[in-house]
Amino acid sequence: MSATPQKNRASRRVLAAAAGLATVGALVAAMPAGAQERGHGHGKGHGHHAPDRTVDVQLLSFNDLHGNLEPPAGSAGTVNETQADGTVKAVPAGGVEYLATSLRTARKGHPYSITAAGGDMVGASPLLSGLFHDEPTIEALNKIDLDVTSVGNHEFDEGATELARLQNGGCHPVEGCYEKGKKFQGADFPYLAANVTSEKTGKPILKPYTVWKKNGVKIGFIGVTLEGTPNIVTANGVKGLKFHDEIETVNKYAKELDRQGVKSIVALIHEGGAPASSSYNYDCDSPGAGDGISGPITDIAKGISPKVDALVTGHTHQAYVCTVPDPAGNPRLVTSASSFGKLYTDTTLTYDRRTNDIVRTAVKAPKGSKHHPHPEPANPVSANHVVNRDQAPANDMTALIARWNTLAAPIANRPQGYISADINGRGSTAPEKPLGNLIADAQLEGLAPADKGGAVVAFMNPGGIRADLVYKASGSEGDGVVTYGESFTVQPFTNMMNVLDLTGAQLVSALQQQVSGSNAASPKILQVSKGLTYTLDMTKSGADRVVTGTIKLNGEAIDPAKTYRVAMNEFLAGGGDGFAALGEGTNKLVGASDLDLFNAYLAAHSTAAAPLAPPATDRITVVQ
Repeated sequence: MSATPQKNRASRRVLAAAAGLATVGALVAAMPAGAQERGHGHGKGHGHHAPDRTVDVQLLSFNDLHGNLEPPAGSAGTVNETQADGTVKAVPAGGVEYLATSLRTARKGHPYSITAAGGDMVGASPLLSGLFHDEPTIEALNKIDLDVTSVGNHEFDEGATELARLQNGGCHPVEGCYEKGKKFQGADFPYLAANVTSEKTGKPILKPYTVWKKNGVKIGFIGVTLEGTPNIVTANGVKGLKFHDEIETVNKYAKELDRQGVKSIVALIHEGGAPASSSYNYDCDSPGAGDGISGPITDIAKGISPKVDALVTGHTHQAYVCTVPDPAGNPRLVTSASSFGKLYTDTTLTYDRRTNDIVRTAVKAPKGSKHHPHPEPANPVSANHVVNRDQAPANDMTALIARWNTLAAPIANRPQGYISADINGRGSTAPEKPLGNLIADAQLEGLAPADKGGAVVAFMNPGGIRADLVYKASGSEGDGVVTYGESFTVQPFTNMMNVLDLTGAQLVSALQQQVSGSNAASPKILQVSKGLTYTLDMTKSGADRVVTGTIKLNGEAIDPAKTYRVAMNEFLAGGGDGFAALGEGTNKLVGASDLDLFNAYLAAHSTAAAPLAPPATDRITVVQ
């Protein structure tokens, strides 16, 4: 959901090769490691030796891991849980040591178990994974026995060539192998990219689907990312690629799987929704099926063929298990497990050996029944579970983290500055975030000198702020010390900064685009540097939410005809996140990276004796 790096060197030749690797016919069925060979099922048997008519298949799923191998710090490392008395409690969760234990424990007693993911396994990762181009995360997912994942938008952060390397292995083309005598093996699970094709060949750049098989049970998985991926990834990341409609693509391959006799199908979709509550245990089928969820996934779910039996989704970092009726009116599960490995979804798919399909039935209360407000559980049955940190960590994951930490330590542990309290970014739900202000101020200060661009204002996209700055020490550095690893985790893309000419009219248009057009339903409020003030009236709709008469820079009204030098990262300068007006900038000067400016600001404005306090949030006045 944010800016991305330009480290990729995607060549069309390699893209074509990547496309060639993924011939649709050559599908490999991923078998779960350690699965027992004899299945058990519920239902009536036919004779003493015949298998039962139905068999329960366990589907474990998660999404948006973003390379969070260590437990995420601060508010990014908690999930909300509604208690019996109605209060909401923040529960610490996540970290692959605990995710591995949770999944391995959940699989016990389930001979038919599949683990699937909904994209964004890598990208926007903390330093421990990001420094090594996410090889540590792929290694961890191999050990966790992930069977299949769809690509997400962040899988394209470094381009299609790098994505093909993550799938197929081989050391980094520039940085080489990170460990002496060890070659990166790549993912031993398929990455599915059904709706991403090469412009040159017209074929999917990776497999569109895979079929999991065991003892005659066959389940197909189709993987897609959101069609709007090019709007939220830098141009270099999606060069030479085409992204297609999610519904059309899934329906096309569901038909193909059906023709092959695969009747049980799960779609892995990197697009999501917004539940009415942030609690993972909220019932989003209350009062009726799917009533508690909104957003893009609801329309997608309503359009996907009834041939598909369940939808594992992601992208919005929300937690939900909902039933959204398919086009035939039958109940169908739509799930998402928050982010960063804090939750996993456990779904029981009842497989009918006679039809080779998943049994999808639900007993609803009689119409108008006040005495039976909650329907009987639907089949499949599904729930989200917390990846608690009070369970035993998985030893192999602890060892993996320690091994990569040893390599990362010399860079990760360098102090950059000092803070007096938590400075919230990702963990803030307010339109104006303390960390957003800090980042924008750092960008303005670094690019204001005439020879650095002469910027008078800076804009930062909220989705590019990936964490909070947490006061409590993450290691042995001491409380209040900001390490390079911590600042990298906040801004992991290493975007180059741009300074551009924009007219006052374009500047006003950009502020209006925060709350209109593609951002109307889900506003993206730019974080602004000190000196820019305005009022946001959320009681109005669309562009009218920005009260234009209140927009001032250093106390002066914005002049529509005047030219202003504006600092922003290369992602925003390319019109990313729906900010077309920012893409109209001229007279571009390329500056230092966002991370370098951030670290320089921390060094210049804080010492151990005089740490930096969280900045006030008084730039945007919000009327609710």
